[in-house]
Amino acid sequence: MEKLFETWSLDREIVLVKLLNHPREKVFAAWMDPKALAQWYGPAGLAIESHEADIREGGVWHFDMVGVFEGKQQRFPNLMRFLEIVPNERIVMDYGTPASEDPDRFRVTVTFDEQGDGKTVLTMRQLHPSAKRRQEVIGFGAVEYGLQTLDGLAAWLDR
Repeated sequence: MEKLFETWSLDREIVLVKLLNHPREKVFAAWMDPKALAQWYGPAGLAIESHEADIREGGVWHFDMVGVFEGKQQRFPNLMRFLEIVPNERIVMDYGTPASEDPDRFRVTVTFDEQGDGKTVLTMRQLHPSAKRRQEVIGFGAVEYGLQTLDGLAAWLDR
């Protein structure tokens, strides 16, 4: 599966961008602090329950997204493996479930570009294992949920 992520392919990519009214050091710090991350991360209406948060190159963040769907509480297990962290510039991670051989795992690259006015352009690029999987996640709302996550970051930074 690693070879899937060696070459970037537009038919497997989802790109989300958000302009944040804060310097990139502050935006980057919101990703590096496990307590902060659990407060803003995830789609609207879902809570984060962290099980392990070792946010460093080689570390993992194991968490559940918890929310009410179809009248009952549901849990969605997640695992991020941090592959590369360049302070205030870039985070690269693999994202999927805690299953060791998750076939739907995808690569995420987050970049932090500060503008001359002190605002930061955050770009989140997702590379899915196949064009078919990309279409499936778009179909169940991954773009909207990703944008809600970035809106949550903006609200957390603005507080």
